Amino acid sequence: MELKEEIVIPAPRAEVYEALNDISVLKECIPGCEELAREKENELVAKVTLKIGPVKARFGGRVLLDPSKAPEAFSLSGEGDGGIAGFAKGGADVELIENGTETILRYTAKAETGGKIAQLGARLITSTAKKLSKMFFEKFLKVMSGEIELKPIPNAD
Repeated sequence: MELKEEIVIPAPRAEVYEALNDISVLKECIPGCEELAREKENELVAKVTLKIGPVKARFGGRVLLDPSKAPEAFSLSGEGDGGIAGFAKGGADVELIENGTETILRYTAKAETGGKIAQLGARLITSTAKKLSKMFFEKFLKVMSGEIELKPIPNAD
C-alpha cells in the first residue's frame, strides 16, 4: 500500500522540521499513541493502540529517522508488533518545501501488514491508513497554528 499527500503548514520550514522531530508534538499527533520515547538520537520507541476494522491491537515498535537531507527532506522507517493481531511495517519519505512564511509538506508512505490484520483486506487497511494519516496531519496543523497546547513529556529527549 502506498499513500501520497501534500499539505500546507502555516509555519517556516525550520519550525516544521523541528516539530516533526519533537517527541511531545509526535505523541500528541499520532493516533492512539500511549507512549513515545527517544531511545537513541535517531531512534524512537512507541506503544500505540489502534482499531482496524474489528481488530483492536496494541503495537510496540521502533521508528528509525534518517535526517541526512534535513531540513529539506527526511525519511523514516519502522515496524510494530501487535501480538496475535499481527504486525505492521513501513516507512515514509517527507519533503519540506519553503513557500514564503508557510511550508509545503509532501510525503509518500508505504506500509505492509501481516497476521490477522492482513486478513482484513487491502481496502480496509488502506482506508484505515488514510484515516490515521489524516488524523495525524489535522492535529499537527492545530499544534503548529497554536490551537492545541502541548503538555510537556518528562524525560522526552
